[in-house]
Amino acid sequence: MTADKPEQEPVTVTDKRRIDPETFEVRDEQRTEEAEAPAAEATESAPEPETEETEGQSQEAKELAERTADLQRVTAEFANYRRRAEAQRLAAAEEAKAGVAAKFLDVLDDLDRARAHGDLETGPLKALSDKLTGVFDSLGLAAFGEEGESFDPELHEAVQMEGDGNHPVLGAVLRKGYRFGERVLRHAMVTVTDGDPADTPEQPSSAGSDAE
Repeated sequence: MTADKPEQEPVTVTDKRRIDPETFEVRDEQRTEEAEAPAAEATESAPEPETEETEGQSQEAKELAERTADLQRVTAEFANYRRRAEAQRLAAAEEAKAGVAAKFLDVLDDLDRARAHGDLETGPLKALSDKLTGVFDSLGLAAFGEEGESFDPELHEAVQMEGDGNHPVLGAVLRKGYRFGERVLRHAMVTVTDGDPADTPEQPSSAGSDAE
């Protein structure tokens, strides 16, 4: 009893000799190359399987993009924090300056009364008054409230009003007002009277604006 042998694939042998052993003639090389070309093209066209190295590079590129986005977000948050901190620092400094200036308003009132009595024309008090005025001017403290100015309820505290109130102006200034930058530290205490309508700037009417 004979055992069955597995069938073997036929072996193809390609004769690449340039001279035919039977006819001793030179073979046509072009035909030989054309016969071998399809096999070579099939080998070249076959896609190369994706290797582990290519997958690793793709994963690294993805992680790099994620880390770059995280870094940009953290950088933007830190820049916003610095802007907020700087704004808060400036606001706190202005608040402190305004608080210090407000404590000296009574001293400035005393100097105004001394000036009104002629006590600051000469002598050491004049030098002191000039120095204090220079310091407060450099800080941004400004006084307001002069006779003849238009009355503004946002800036002036009226203790007495005379006339019909059509053209209110400041009469007597009992106490000057002070502002620090855009902040009003103290309203001016004044009396109000009627001013000359000719001295009041004419406001453009809404009808005239519509006509234009």
